[in-house]
Amino acid sequence: MPVGIFRVCLLVITAIVNHPLFFPKENGTVPENTEEIIQKMKEREETLRLEQLRLEQEIADQEASQKALEKAALVVEESKEEKVRWDMWTALSMVIFLLIELWRQDFQEGNWQDVAGEEDDMAVLGKAFKGVTFPNKAVLASFYEKRILGTTGDMARMRELVEGFADDLLEALRSVCNRDADMEVEDCMGVGSMYENWRVRKPFVCDLIVPFAPPEPYCFRCQTWCSGDSFPPDEQGYGTIKVCRADEDVTGCICDKTKLGEDMLCLLHSQVNTTRPSSEMEDLLCFKNTQYLDADQVMKWFQIAVTKAWNRISHKYEFDLSFSLLDSPGALKIKFKSGKSIAFNLTPVVQYENSDVYLISHFPRSSLAADVPSSTHWFLTFAVYERRFIHLVSKTLPANACHVSCLQILSFLHGKQCSLTGPSGLTNYHLKTVMLHLLQARPSQDWAPEKLEARLQDMLKFLEKCLHEKKLYHFFIGNGKVPAELGFPIVFQRPEPLNLFRPFVLRRDLYRKTVDTFHEMLRNMSALISEYTVHIPLPHTNGIRKESL
Repeated sequence: MPVGIFRVCLLVITAIVNHPLFFPKENGTVPENTEEIIQKMKEREETLRLEQLRLEQEIADQEASQKALEKAALVVEESKEEKVRWDMWTALSMVIFLLIELWRQDFQEGNWQDVAGEEDDMAVLGKAFKGVTFPNKAVLASFYEKRILGTTGDMARMRELVEGFADDLLEALRSVCNRDADMEVEDCMGVGSMYENWRVRKPFVCDLIVPFAPPEPYCFRCQTWCSGDSFPPDEQGYGTIKVCRADEDVTGCICDKTKLGEDMLCLLHSQVNTTRPSSEMEDLLCFKNTQYLDADQVMKWFQIAVTKAWNRISHKYEFDLSFSLLDSPGALKIKFKSGKSIAFNLTPVVQYENSDVYLISHFPRSSLAADVPSSTHWFLTFAVYERRFIHLVSKTLPANACHVSCLQILSFLHGKQCSLTGPSGLTNYHLKTVMLHLLQARPSQDWAPEKLEARLQDMLKFLEKCLHEKKLYHFFIGNGKVPAELGFPIVFQRPEPLNLFRPFVLRRDLYRKTVDTFHEMLRNMSALISEYTVHIPLPHTNGIRKESL
């Protein structure tokens, strides 16, 4: 109890002591401090209000910027979508325009195909075979016997005469040449239609190729697009021939490409070997200031050498020899005193490595080399392998197979048509290429003699298809199915096939002329053949014009 009273008294005393009225002088500044505090609080409140306004303005500005960015992004997205739609419509319009243009050109050229109707077996492609009636077996057999078969004996006699004279001429050529400085000429080889027994058009012309090589210590190194060297599309099918020393590295030494300096010496090549005067390379028939063999220089050298050789042996023969074409190295003509003449071509070639592929300088009477890129570009010829392939396949065919007969008839028809309407882009080499493709594609029993009519139709349809597509691939280049027995270089089987009809893609006028000539030949086929089989009645045909030959 006393403890509780004591605690109450202590609490009362403490309250009285702490009351502010007991100390008036010490607490006299309290009112003044309160006003100061209030003033400071008002200033602080004003500062906070201004800061709030500033923050609100910044937030508003940020929101406006964000909206502007979103709007700009939306505009960009819309513009992209609009551009995509515009590009799509532009591309679609271009495609439609190209299709219309192709349709118009094909329609003008007579290549339009009626895809809605079904074509019969005689008219598989376009309008080429519509209204055309092929001669029957009896007419074809009579025509072949009367017009073509009788020429075989003449060709054999002519080949024998030309080969004997050519061997004698080349032997004389070797004797007049300087063995230490001039090119070394090898024996000639017969190629082409005269030696494959399918030439039918007169005058008969024998084609002989003559390999040649440079004098020691030089050698030829051939470069083609198949061997990895860079060649543009218009130079595919050609090659270049580099004249090198036999001891020179194939890939070339760095001393030939880099200036070593006066105080440095290549350990592989002496200074004499690396510096070749331009006059020395020109003596080796190279193009000026290069190491590449010049076809024009070779032509001049060969013509001069042939002239010297003929002057040496002319007293042995009772005929004259002259050049029939000055732009061909060896287009020769034998003129007898009776007035008759025999033409043949003796063309210099360079062997490709150790194969039977050759690089030929000129193609007489042919449009194959009409657009040679330059005189240092030589065309590759596979004539030896073509002759070898025909001989190899002939062993597997039935007796008296019709493959050569088909080619002879087709060559005759095309030649006659060109004599009426003028030359076209088709050559006999194109026709032979068609036959080579069909020989590989069809089984051997399909070439029996009684199937001459069917195989002739196959060749015409295949040729029409190639003309329509503007694609006729070279038989050997890019063909992986060449028989291994031929020993054909694999380097020419690896690249893409070479299109022999590429000029038709680049020259539309030539293509149109060729197609028109081909269609005209089909329409006149029966009339052309009937000129030599008039005693056999032909079935009545409509729409076929017979023209005098």
